[in-house]
Amino acid sequence: MTQRQLLQVLEEYLKGRMHFVQTMSELASRGQNMKMLKNANVMALLQPLMLDVDPSVQQIATQALGRLVGHSEEMAKELVQGEVLPQIVNSLPKHNNYYKKAATLVLRSVAKHSATLAKAVVDCGTLDSLMICLDEFDPGVKESAIWVLCHVARHNEDLAQAVVDAGAVPFLVLSMQEPEIALRRVAVSALSDISKHSMELAHIVAETGTIAILAQMILNPDTKLKRQVFSVLSQIGKHSVDLAELVVEAEVFPTVFICLQDPDEVVRKNVAILVCEIAKHTSELSQLIVNAGALPALVDFIGENEGSVRLPAVMALGYIAAHAETLATAVIMSLGIPQLTQVLSNEAEENYVRAATAWSLGQIGGHSSEHAVAVAGENVLPKLLQIYTSPDSSDDFQNKAKNALKNILQKCVHLPALEPLLRDSPQNILKHVVIQYSKVLPHDSMARRTFVKSGALQRIQEIKTAPGSELLEHINTIKSCFPEEVVRFYSPGYSEVLLERMEKFNPTY
Repeated sequence: MTQRQLLQVLEEYLKGRMHFVQTMSELASRGQNMKMLKNANVMALLQPLMLDVDPSVQQIATQALGRLVGHSEEMAKELVQGEVLPQIVNSLPKHNNYYKKAATLVLRSVAKHSATLAKAVVDCGTLDSLMICLDEFDPGVKESAIWVLCHVARHNEDLAQAVVDAGAVPFLVLSMQEPEIALRRVAVSALSDISKHSMELAHIVAETGTIAILAQMILNPDTKLKRQVFSVLSQIGKHSVDLAELVVEAEVFPTVFICLQDPDEVVRKNVAILVCEIAKHTSELSQLIVNAGALPALVDFIGENEGSVRLPAVMALGYIAAHAETLATAVIMSLGIPQLTQVLSNEAEENYVRAATAWSLGQIGGHSSEHAVAVAGENVLPKLLQIYTSPDSSDDFQNKAKNALKNILQKCVHLPALEPLLRDSPQNILKHVVIQYSKVLPHDSMARRTFVKSGALQRIQEIKTAPGSELLEHINTIKSCFPEEVVRFYSPGYSEVLLERMEKFNPTY
């Protein structure tokens, strides 16, 4: 064989390898091919090519492998068991940027499936190698490395702590200030994944000056970046009063309320979550965001959105109202009750949205008689009762409806609003209704007149109670507000007594 013939054979061999890895990489990019590729044991054929003498073959084989394991957790487990990860990690610092992007794709594809696989990625020394990648000049390499950190950190607190301990946070803060928008997006996303797990991790992120930088990105035109900005702000602010105050001090309000009208649904929802997480902590923080114009923005947001998107705004109104009477009054003045009532009646989403609405109405109406009247005036009480007694309502929904009913009833002295509940309420709710009547009727003659004419006095006497019970005591209190003959006239069975007396009566002419 001549040298020329030998070179031709080698060239054909190289072309064959290259054609194979390119084809496998293309096929692996589509999920519908996974079963076929797995049955053909393609992963075992690709692994040796990751050590090929040709760097291009190495890179494309690694890329194909990353795509394969990204589609299948089972194949990711096989890769880990085959001890390929240490080989990839050890080779990261030695290869060019194209290979680094392909190698980090493999690491990211494995880590995303579960905490166990993510831990396997960490255990083979990946984080130290990724720190080297984060110090690269190429923004594409940095982005690929940060994607791995995202998929590791999001699973649990221990893995997020490992990312922090590796020294990733300063690199992430620097990356979120780079001009490349894709790099900024993934850096902010990684900070969100770290911050969400615990107050300690959120403090570490906040201490790097992250919040001030994020505050400058609020009105960035890039939709995906805004999604992540609001996510990380809410993940930081949710853990404690101190962290929430840091978010407020960055002067993100009232600017964020503009984004409640953003065309992107995820942006709008993440803004509402941020407001909710800040409002839940203290009355002072709630007052600050109310002063910034939160209530009209939240009420409009609830009216303009549907389903789970408006859930955080519904809860935000409840948290704000729960802190103080004045804040609950502010919710009422902002027309929050009609909007919440509309959600309670018409929301077609899962029960949890309406359950949160019931809870919020209970927080508003539970402060005073004025607040209770404002809620009851929207015909909320019968709706809550129907939810509580419906077999179609979930246990959580029923409990929230029951608690909201009790909160409102204990303050409600508007008797017309109570009257429908006399007819259909179970005894545990009926008790609260009767108690309110027993408080009002002794001091209001017009209310007593209406009480008799509406048939409520007759209904009260029809209630079956145990001797000596609290409910019976309140019923007797109500009966004592009327002349004996009136009570007797509206007592159960009295009409039959009259008819019997009429039959026995002999008129004299």
